[in-house]
Amino acid sequence: MKLMHVDCSARRETSNSQALAKYFVDLLRGRLDGLQVDYLDLTLPAQPYARAVHSPAAALDATLADADALGRRLLDADAVLFAVPMCHGSMPSNFKALIGALVRAGMTGVADEQGNPLGRLVRQKILLLTTRGADPGPGDAHREVLTRTLRAAGVASPQFVDAQLRPFSDPAARAAGLARARWQLERIAAQWAAKFPHEEGLSA
Repeated sequence: MKLMHVDCSARRETSNSQALAKYFVDLLRGRLDGLQVDYLDLTLPAQPYARAVHSPAAALDATLADADALGRRLLDADAVLFAVPMCHGSMPSNFKALIGALVRAGMTGVADEQGNPLGRLVRQKILLLTTRGADPGPGDAHREVLTRTLRAAGVASPQFVDAQLRPFSDPAARAAGLARARWQLERIAAQWAAKFPHEEGLSA
């Protein structure tokens, strides 16, 4: 199994999203022999932001070269883990830039012979691990937005783990949030391991 692991946090050693993502990857390593991890840190360097690309061919190719390379890595993966720290109810700008670079016509979206749109991410498992310090309540908007966006790329059922940590106001609630997130990650790791049992050569 080849996993693409994407971190978005610039906090490094103190990042909750990175710590939980590492926990999940370690779970997979313990269950899957030969797990391959393609790691991407969106802060090193920062993902370029989308610009107008309706330009002459040479300029267009240069603008999209990095995005195309990332897209090939995504399409080559069997599963993708996005570790996304939320702030003020919003996703970080580097993650938005990545999604803008990847979810576009000609990369993750193509058309059939009749011109109907088709997504190319139909076989990949997708997990979005988000961390936050406050509970957004029911109808979490970022899930709805991401689900619609990823559906256009072919992802029918992305999985979500949302760690509610409240790190400053309530240490007990933070510990409970971490425990719940780890429990959810353990369940998903077991599901993924069952789907890719002993497939050392799957993406070699």
